[in-house]
Amino acid sequence: MDVSFLGGPQPQRGVGIVAPFDFALDRELWRWVPDDVSLHLTRTPFVPVEVSLDLARLVSEHETLHEAVLALTAVAPETVAYACTSGSFVGGIAGERAMTAAMEQAGEVPALTTSGAVLEALRELDARRVAVVTPYTKSVTDSLEEFLAEAGIAVTGRSYLGLTSHIWRVPYRDVVDMAREAAVDAPDALFISCTNLPTYDVIPQLEAELRMPVLSANQVTMWAALRRVGVQAVGPYQALLDPVARSGPAAMAPDPGPSPAAGHGPPLADAVPPQSTPEAALAGADLEGGGEPLDAYDPLYPPSGPDDRGGGAQPAG
Repeated sequence: MDVSFLGGPQPQRGVGIVAPFDFALDRELWRWVPDDVSLHLTRTPFVPVEVSLDLARLVSEHETLHEAVLALTAVAPETVAYACTSGSFVGGIAGERAMTAAMEQAGEVPALTTSGAVLEALRELDARRVAVVTPYTKSVTDSLEEFLAEAGIAVTGRSYLGLTSHIWRVPYRDVVDMAREAAVDAPDALFISCTNLPTYDVIPQLEAELRMPVLSANQVTMWAALRRVGVQAVGPYQALLDPVARSGPAAMAPDPGPSPAAGHGPPLADAVPPQSTPEAALAGADLEGGGEPLDAYDPLYPPSGPDDRGGGAQPAG
């Protein structure tokens, strides 16, 4: 059989990803990746510990990352990213830099972490005041706030779920509700933490409603990794990636009116009326596709108690 007409396979750029052992959103990462780039994923070894500061430290030990990056070198990636937010902020700025250096030494290619990518993205957007959304417990969320403060970023408000497992099962609706709670004080941007928290479809929706750039852990990781190899991430109507979005709703000042309380605002898709503009595409995003259904109840993901969530938006500090 003559297959010469196929002319392939086409050359691919390789990006290596080191993910924690419980990472479940491989498919979401690929949504930011153009066709001429391949992701090569590996995971850290299993540790029988729930999501916590202890786990963040365990999965991010330099020896663990060294072995993971070394395994990736077999497929010759051009850059390597550690896709774990808590694991890369738990040691502060110095810890993140040391982690990046250890990965670069192991792989002999440029390396980055999710937390380093967050700071890079905030600089790109000139954002100094940030609202934060996390699925974490209070102690892990506090550690994120300390990391941002060390970098000169003020946290204006925050909302967290208090989860210690099965974070990938969080429905989009909960992400939206937390974003509304956290962003009440007109920050420069909103950051949704944790690479295991689904976010791709809600980013443009939230930017249109909140009128500010919205960053997520997976988004900034892929943006920074692809940037290292001179490739543009795919993310229509996401302000970090799309100049049209950056000069559109995300660039507008937030509405000075009161933000609706969690669970009491209109459905997010209804908050952006269909129009013959880029915003029309925002309203058309499939909030129930590419992730769990918005209002699904999962017995493995019970509602958090008030002690974990803290009653909604949390002040800085």
